[in-house]
Amino acid sequence: MEFTFLLFMVLGINMQEIELNEKVVKTSYKKKYISNKKKRFYKLFIPAIQNVHKELIQKYTQTYNDINNSINLENINLLKKEYKVKTDAELLMALKPHPQCITLAQAAMESAWGTSRFFTEANNVFGMWCSNKNQPRIAAEEKRDGERTIWLRKFDTIEDSIKEYYKLLATAKAYKEFRKLKMQTNDPYKLVKKLDKYSEIGERYGEELTKVIKYNNLTKYDK
Repeated sequence: MEFTFLLFMVLGINMQEIELNEKVVKTSYKKKYISNKKKRFYKLFIPAIQNVHKELIQKYTQTYNDINNSINLENINLLKKEYKVKTDAELLMALKPHPQCITLAQAAMESAWGTSRFFTEANNVFGMWCSNKNQPRIAAEEKRDGERTIWLRKFDTIEDSIKEYYKLLATAKAYKEFRKLKMQTNDPYKLVKKLDKYSEIGERYGEELTKVIKYNNLTKYDK
């Protein structure tokens, strides 16, 4: 090490400059890697999320009009069974899709920007569990409490995964307050606070989603 240092001194090479240049190169490489990862993520996910969101908006609008005009009652009753609700108000709460920026932020966090094993091997964007052995699924590498195997759903396409994610938020009891609030506001920063049950980190989950949305300006996809 001393010989190398003396040699660099003789050659007029500054060690601090070398270390600084190495840091610059590493930082530049890291930024480029992250940039490329995000570009790939947006290319894969934005069209899929937009397609699903458009379908859900059409379904919500049609159902809203049917309810107001007292028509297609048979279809409305079928939807109530599908979404496990009893009233028209509950059905509309279930059907109305939340802002796309929230979906994008959750997709980014849950799939590690499209690089997680669950996504690459199973198109499982949102880390959705599966307890039905008759459904396509894959096992998590780590066991729950060191003993119980965790299974995750396997989807044919990204869109299938996104549809199931919206269905989960539309039907699960854990997101009842979330459904109520999205009938009052489309403000993503208020809505994400009601997603604390989605993750084991609780309230901090909404805070992390807020950071992802703001830092990446994801609200532009709702304009």
